Amino acid sequence: MLTLLLLIIPLLAGGLVLVTKNNSAKQIALLAALIELATACVAFVQFKANASTQFGFSYAWIPSAGITFSAGIDGINLLLVMLTAFLVPLIILSTFRQLYKNASVFYALILFMQGALIGVFTATDAFLFYFFFEAALIPVYFLAAIWGGENRVKVTFKFFIYTIFGSLFMLVALVYLYSQTPGTHTAQITAFYQLGLGSYTQGLIFWAFFIAFAIKMPLFPFHTWQPDTYTESPTPATMLLSGIMLKMGVYGLIRFILPIVPIGLQTWGNAAIVLSVIGIIYGSIIAVQQRDMKRLVAYSSFAHVGLMAAGVFSKNINGLQGALIQMLAHGINVVGLFFVIEIIFSRTKTRNIEQLGGITQRAPYLTVYFMILMLGSVALPLTNGFVGEFLLLSGVYDYNKWLGAVAGITIILGAVYMLRMFQRAMFGSKSSFTEHISDLSFSEKMVLFPLAFMVFWIGLYPNSFLALTQPAVLNLLNSIHY
Repeated sequence: MLTLLLLIIPLLAGGLVLVTKNNSAKQIALLAALIELATACVAFVQFKANASTQFGFSYAWIPSAGITFSAGIDGINLLLVMLTAFLVPLIILSTFRQLYKNASVFYALILFMQGALIGVFTATDAFLFYFFFEAALIPVYFLAAIWGGENRVKVTFKFFIYTIFGSLFMLVALVYLYSQTPGTHTAQITAFYQLGLGSYTQGLIFWAFFIAFAIKMPLFPFHTWQPDTYTESPTPATMLLSGIMLKMGVYGLIRFILPIVPIGLQTWGNAAIVLSVIGIIYGSIIAVQQRDMKRLVAYSSFAHVGLMAAGVFSKNINGLQGALIQMLAHGINVVGLFFVIEIIFSRTKTRNIEQLGGITQRAPYLTVYFMILMLGSVALPLTNGFVGEFLLLSGVYDYNKWLGAVAGITIILGAVYMLRMFQRAMFGSKSSFTEHISDLSFSEKMVLFPLAFMVFWIGLYPNSFLALTQPAVLNLLNSIHY
């Protein structure tokens, strides 16, 4: 029943926040998010490291059609549930120095999105997964469209059209798979694993799923909505998009494509992994050329997710384990980086790297936290990013040594654009924008400290997470039948 609580808490709290007065909305939202985190920690501690689905529930939703309202936690989604529960209270706390119009609606949308994300990651019924997959789009759309930048309407409309278009492909594939289940049809995802589909059919379903998930992540060449949306959205929405929402696509690859259409993956997986590797290099090269810090991190995120997808398509233990722990690490790093950029922007009114400099002279705490998150992002050994990237590159190399070698260039390019951004913004001479910058406030430290702590915890003790996911990953790989 813990899974049901994890679903209900943010949805009920969102409804409560929606009807509260603006001056208390953020406090109630933060309290609800902390309760959600405590519930997730209970699940994390009680979780048994095996391949079973735990803390589950199942209720008849559309009984005549065999569709249930069912969810549970296993080793595949455990880290994503924890990531969502961990990041949302920090995202809410990061807004405490900002004033938002219609604050009750703003914080309610964040909580509604958290509930939808938990639903995506824990659903065991395919149509329930699709319902939450679409529901997660609505809150972030309004967050970006109402509180975003000058071009928010155009950018969010493009984002909405992209994702709806991709989701239609997934819906068609799910309806077909449902129709192929024997006897009384069922929408249980595990039932789809048993279908003996022909190679041609698997190829079509592979592309239907791939397009849907590639848009959500996004992967090359379905990425054009991402940089503008990340840049124009208010920082909390950008954090939700980059830290958690893009993980829905990577999770979908693992949960649906690998076990349901293995022959389709065998036929078309090489093309998919090539697209992923192209995205890694393309995103990194574009990031090197950026002057806007927020846009630079957006392209960095695009490159990182390409490596995660390549690891999944490698179809081996290192690739899948690397993808799972890198989703956790990337979420922590990118949320921290976007928050640091927001802190700098709120004090200097610019995100242009060329206009900054000398920040470390007046903001040493900000410099230290920025450095920790930046080093995690560039995969320095003993940080969280190193564990995931090492496993991912090992998995891709085992799949194809040439693709692994090309994908490995991301380490060099990542260091180039991240170190360049850090050096130019934090060191050197002060500019007119930075000469009066102040250091971190107490609430800002309370956001950045847990993120920095996790950078080192995952980097120093990765097995505390990998041991929980390994049985489920091995079971998934063993269930793939060609």
